[in-house]
Amino acid sequence: MTTLLTVLGIVLFALGLLVSIAWHELGHLSTAKLFGIRVPQYMVGFGPTIWSRKKGETEYGFKAIPAGGYIRMIGMFPPGKDGRIEARSTSPWRSMIEDAREASFEEMEPGDEDRLFYTRKPWKRVIVMFAGPFMNLVLAVVLFFGSAMAIGYETQTTKVAGVQKCVIAADAKREKCQAGDPVSPAFAAGLKEGDKIVAFNGTPVSDWNTLSDRIRATIGPATVTVERGGQRVDLQPKLIQNDVYKKDADGRVLQPLQTEPAGYLGFASKSEVQPLTFGQSADRMTEQMKAGVESVIALPGKIPALWNAAFGDGERAKDSPVGVVGAARLSGELMAIEAPPQTRLVFFLNLVVMFNVSLFLFNMLPLLPLDGGHIAGALWEAIRRHTARIFKRPDPGPFDVAKLMPAAYVVAGVFVCFTLLVLVADIVNPVKLT
Repeated sequence: MTTLLTVLGIVLFALGLLVSIAWHELGHLSTAKLFGIRVPQYMVGFGPTIWSRKKGETEYGFKAIPAGGYIRMIGMFPPGKDGRIEARSTSPWRSMIEDAREASFEEMEPGDEDRLFYTRKPWKRVIVMFAGPFMNLVLAVVLFFGSAMAIGYETQTTKVAGVQKCVIAADAKREKCQAGDPVSPAFAAGLKEGDKIVAFNGTPVSDWNTLSDRIRATIGPATVTVERGGQRVDLQPKLIQNDVYKKDADGRVLQPLQTEPAGYLGFASKSEVQPLTFGQSADRMTEQMKAGVESVIALPGKIPALWNAAFGDGERAKDSPVGVVGAARLSGELMAIEAPPQTRLVFFLNLVVMFNVSLFLFNMLPLLPLDGGHIAGALWEAIRRHTARIFKRPDPGPFDVAKLMPAAYVVAGVFVCFTLLVLVADIVNPVKLT
């Protein structure tokens, strides 16, 4: 059964990947057609074509390698200064520019002269190129809010899952009581599994973080009100000081683990899947976006450790970059863990959410051949033309993005090398949930 669930998780992630790519390219396609740009091809994947069908002027299809996708727009780059589309040069860098320019016009047909990408105003080109990453962001937000508000997350509650019979420090590295251990305040006061704590020292509590903070802030006698068998019962424990794990502002245990002295009652709270409110969902989504931005910024610094994990004896860090293979493997593990089905579904959807957030952030980098590079080129053209109008200078014309193609090949080469490095690490030393 575990193997079947693992395979199911991998298949579901593959489908999520294809949908995310197709959705991204649909953003480019729809806005390009909206602005009258001719689009001969809409493809999901790279390599040999598996299936395609032409509808109208566009060929729609799937290719063998589901590692991306593209749409082909006519006239991505303007002609050279001499007005020529085709030119030859002995310089390898110049040849890259000329080849890119020629390729952008190779499917041009009579009547396409006013349907070229570069002839559109800069703001229209920005919209066309931004539409792809934006679609990934929209998909991420919809999936996250939908799963968070409709299903929810496993959350600690004020219900009692178990009572500790004795006092054991958090860093003691044992769970069983030993001779000489003091009796825990919860056990001494008569707290029982199944009780629901509804008030602490006369003040109502409805969530675990609030209750935990009040317990930690109290040393000495306290009144704990619980619901038991439909009735409310007041218990009178005497809280003591004990070493407990530090928490952050959101109530999560800090990593790496650290302890601090605080008030101690001695029970385990029960976890349940609870839907989030819109505000809670927005806060969590914001956290995920911040984490995504921080991950992109920190990416270059993680390459040495990734190399050591792939080709050396280094451990693979939990926050190590993962590729499509690693993400699919994690999806398989998620589906096979022992957890309620709705929890596994939320975990899987979160994986797809983070994949789409990553697609959005990476594509917004102002580097060719990424969407952000074309956006930067269109914005620079708008600035140049606007400045020329202000100072009454001749119109400088379209910004020739094709001149940046040598740099684009370098960037593409770096991304290919990084992708291969991650692929090797995902195979020989994968990130694991446990």
